[in-house]
Amino acid sequence: MTPERKIPERRSRKARRTRDTLAQAAFELVLDRGLRNVTVEEIAEAADVDRRTFSRYFTSKEAAALDSLRGDGDRINAALRARPAPEPPLLAYRRAVLDWLDDPGAEPWHRRPRIFDLLVVAEEEPTLYAAFHHIRVDAQEDSVAIVADRLGVDPRQDIRPAVTVAAGAGALLAAQAAWVRGGRPDALPDLVTEAFDALCADLLDAERTAPEHHRTTAAEAVAVAAAEAAAETAAETEATS
Repeated sequence: MTPERKIPERRSRKARRTRDTLAQAAFELVLDRGLRNVTVEEIAEAADVDRRTFSRYFTSKEAAALDSLRGDGDRINAALRARPAPEPPLLAYRRAVLDWLDDPGAEPWHRRPRIFDLLVVAEEEPTLYAAFHHIRVDAQEDSVAIVADRLGVDPRQDIRPAVTVAAGAGALLAAQAAWVRGGRPDALPDLVTEAFDALCADLLDAERTAPEHHRTTAAEAVAVAAAEAAAETAAETEATS
């Protein structure tokens, strides 16, 4: 390797370390003190950088605190790309999510320290929830492109990829909401399975077995979340077109 190549690589590694340090500082401060009691200046100080350096990496304290979640959409999409080509798109999306949840190396939410706590705070803080929404939308746009490629269609002309992703993302969102409100950090995989079961049962008008206290609420939650995800995806697409 030439010296010319080593310098950019060192700079890239240093930038990655700086970003990770800022994100970790924001994550810990927000959870320890509450979002409204933390300033950008305090995050920068905890990471031993100045305010200007913070602004090179993040637009807000919310974006910094949630940065550790951004890679999860990439992991789900990587699992989606790896699913066998003959699988129907919604089934492939479901299994990609479950592959992510079952992979210890991917550190899914229920296995990563304090992610449950972060998502609980996101449910309570509108600005944090809005920042999380943008992370989800970015991941869903990539998912739509992957599903379109699997189907061999243009997502600008064929609505099926967007509908598939909106439905799958809605099921995941419904499971996440039930997870953080239920107070059981280990329950996420079961809730994701239940949410997708509710979604598929409703689509196919099929009978399903489920705990009595979830029989109606799970299906309703998935339907609402899928509708919201579809509306959000459509809005983002219109805004960027």
